Amino acid sequence: MGPCGRGWARCGGPRLRGPLWALALGRAPPRPAAAAARAGCGLWAPGPQPARGLRSSNPFTRAQEEEWRRRNGTALAYIAAAAVGMVGMSYAAVPLYRLYCQATGLGGTTAAGHGAEQIESMKPVRERVVRVTFNADVHASLHWNFRPQQTEIYVVPGETALAFYKAKNPTDKPVIGISTYNVVPFEAGQYFNKIQCFCFEEQRLNPQEEVDMPVFFYIDPEFAEDPKMAKVDLITLSYTFFEAKEGHKLPLPGYQ
Repeated sequence: MGPCGRGWARCGGPRLRGPLWALALGRAPPRPAAAAARAGCGLWAPGPQPARGLRSSNPFTRAQEEEWRRRNGTALAYIAAAAVGMVGMSYAAVPLYRLYCQATGLGGTTAAGHGAEQIESMKPVRERVVRVTFNADVHASLHWNFRPQQTEIYVVPGETALAFYKAKNPTDKPVIGISTYNVVPFEAGQYFNKIQCFCFEEQRLNPQEEVDMPVFFYIDPEFAEDPKMAKVDLITLSYTFFEAKEGHKLPLPGYQ
């Protein structure tokens, strides 16, 4: 280190500070006092520190990170397996759910018809009259004319009734159609029993062919005894036709 003169000591004596010192030496303004003192006196000044990496050098921390990665991988594997299982169950549930709906009337599906003995033993509930209206729809893929031949009929629980739909193929090629149905209100579906129906059966119509499609049904006498049906005096039966194609699946009744 150089000699330390009066008023200009580099390592301990009184020294000029601020702009006066810079002007006296013809230099730029000094660095901060602590850094200048360390540099002037030969002390070590730390340089820029390297950026710390994401991976810790602590063995305990590394072990924790590895454990977290292992647990995350296991959780993802379980989630993927559950998703695949749910998809498989959903495909298997479609035919089972359809059978269940037809047996119970869930989702507005008409219940499957009972045996001839029960139909013959039914007693009509004359004091309870229900108006049944009919609706017809055709999917955009099927170029058919499809409509009910009557807009409504009046029935009583425990009595059979017959209605007709009409379908026509106005195209110049044969087309196969298939229909699904539902009942509104949905809660009445369990009491709406079909004896003869064209639903879920392929119907082939040749070019320009027109056919009548019957629906033979009845409302179960228990309909009149259900408190939830006390205010229900209107039931709508709806059919929708789709073009029958390989691999095409009909929507479940009540899910339109």
